[in-house]
Amino acid sequence: MSIADKTLFLCSCNGTQPIDAAALARALALPAEPQVRSMLCHKELKGFADAPGGDLLVACTQEARLFEEVAAEGGRAQTIRFVNVRESGGWSHAPAATPKIAALLAAAALPEAEPVPGVSYESHGQLLIAGPLHEALGWARVLDARLGVTVLATSPGPDELPVVRTFPVSTGTVERVDGWLGAFDVEWRQDNPIDLDACTRCNACIKACPEGAIGFDYQVDPARCRDHRDCVTACGEVGAIDFARRDTLRKARFDLVLDLQARPSLTGFATPQGYYAPGADAATQARAVAELATMTGEFEKPRYFAYKPSICAHERSRQPGCNACIDVCSTRAIRADGDKVFVEPHLCMGCGACATVCPSGAMSYAYPNVPDLTRRIRTLLSTYAGAGGRDPCLLLHAEEGREVIASAARHGRGLPPHVIPVEVHHVASTGLDVWLSALAWGAGRVGVLLTGSEAPQYREALAGQMQLVEIIANALGYQGEHLRIVDVARFDAALWDWPAALAPRVAAVHAATADKRTTVAMAIEHLVAHAPTPRQRVPLPKGSPFGAIAVNRDACTMCLACVGSCPVGALTDSTESAQLRLIESRCVQCGICAATCPENAITLEPGLGFTPDVKAPRVLNEAAIFACTRCSKPLGTEKMIAAMLAKLANHSMFAEAGALERLKMCADCRVIDLYNTEAAIHVRLP
Repeated sequence: MSIADKTLFLCSCNGTQPIDAAALARALALPAEPQVRSMLCHKELKGFADAPGGDLLVACTQEARLFEEVAAEGGRAQTIRFVNVRESGGWSHAPAATPKIAALLAAAALPEAEPVPGVSYESHGQLLIAGPLHEALGWARVLDARLGVTVLATSPGPDELPVVRTFPVSTGTVERVDGWLGAFDVEWRQDNPIDLDACTRCNACIKACPEGAIGFDYQVDPARCRDHRDCVTACGEVGAIDFARRDTLRKARFDLVLDLQARPSLTGFATPQGYYAPGADAATQARAVAELATMTGEFEKPRYFAYKPSICAHERSRQPGCNACIDVCSTRAIRADGDKVFVEPHLCMGCGACATVCPSGAMSYAYPNVPDLTRRIRTLLSTYAGAGGRDPCLLLHAEEGREVIASAARHGRGLPPHVIPVEVHHVASTGLDVWLSALAWGAGRVGVLLTGSEAPQYREALAGQMQLVEIIANALGYQGEHLRIVDVARFDAALWDWPAALAPRVAAVHAATADKRTTVAMAIEHLVAHAPTPRQRVPLPKGSPFGAIAVNRDACTMCLACVGSCPVGALTDSTESAQLRLIESRCVQCGICAATCPENAITLEPGLGFTPDVKAPRVLNEAAIFACTRCSKPLGTEKMIAAMLAKLANHSMFAEAGALERLKMCADCRVIDLYNTEAAIHVRLP
């Protein structure tokens, strides 16, 4: 369904943004010139209310809730899409922004992204509050009516335990917190001699203690206790007090955790859903508590990633390869799992950085996937160009970037007319495949807006990917800065003072695929075809996901261990002769082949070749075949057999006459020769 099939509502927002309806009709191939209202959300609201059922496209996001309520009151089945053409399009520069407004409208009319499998959570409201006794009890009393509260006091306080035992209270030191919403496994060590689970709060110990070391928190103060053990005697058969306790480790499972400790148990940039560590600020604690009160029931989120282990370059046969996804993940959702990696979907928050840095495409972003995102980018760029726009620049931003763009429009110059905003789920989810495709489709520049709330490793990953694209683009003669990280602090200058960069004279028409390497290859092929400065090869920095390998032919014995270790099939052998061959376009520079090679004969050569032969097998080494000296069956390469004989020549196991010669035979002939030799010896015996 195209934009021509939708009912379009445009508004000049009280005349503050002139809209050229005739130009939009031409750019979008509309059957008629659309009506432009001036007060759609006010005096002209009835016109919206009387709209027929069907698909509606409203060029206003500020009053989205109002329009949804009006549509619901009308009782008609309507699908409403909203697009911001005021702050994003042309509030300050409307006459020059018509191509961008057309592009935004066309992209908003595209079908929704394909649904993906979900990840489910189930919370029954079992909450652990861990922290100082005073704070923990205070919030426990607030939440007890809504959730199943358990208090773990990590330090004593002036409070007395509640007279009525409405929720469990324990004491101790948190040892470990693992898990996610609905499945937190918590371990703690009970440090105090009094076990509050067993304590009946009869107060006998308090009365018996001569030092007054036990208060109405029912814990022994070690600074005051003089080890009389009168409290143990007073406790009697209850057995809640044990100064020699050895079973101090406790564990339990909770749905939610409110961590009020000065040093939270879980640290790092991102923590699992259902875990709250608000710190000491009372307002932040109150917000966390308000959210916790709603965290019961079943929840679902998209499974943001897709993983193809068959081409994962993490490891092979205990030889290390790529750890890029593990290193970049801010939620610790990815861990090594033998030759592959394992992603815990409940911990994944959908940043997509793992897919961005993955060299082979084994890890990919599933929601929205690359074909969905790039279809939107292609639509934006083609519509912009068709409407007469020039030198387009894409600005990729996450949801929180909306406020940055809106603030710039209200208080500054806003977005330049040629800068087209593209909202993504997370800025770390885009990389080489998306950016190179955008350049091939005519975008001279691509900016990525960072607001400062991102994990620091994301900036590093994005900068590394941008460096590769710039090296490739400028080596082909596309001069200028094509990619840039746009910081909030320099938002205005970063966009308005960014000089135009050279793009292909002809925009590509190919569509991106879900396969990262294929998408990159198609984009580069177009850039090469229209390159101002044709090149056959561009060297790249160490760690790049493209390149070849060099083999020291003198050292290589053609054992072909490297072929078996290559995770992406870049190294192959031949069924007709002893050859080691490389398909360069498949090589991801993981280094597993070099780590596997027993002769240290392999060296990585990062770079990108543009000639057709990079897609075909290229011979790196070959060797003559050594045949069995008895039956002439192919046994291996001459070099490999010679190396083996040299290493074993002085070994005691092969000191016997003829033993070393048997190594030149195949397995069957060795047995026959050994049998004949033993038979001859037996005949000669007296």
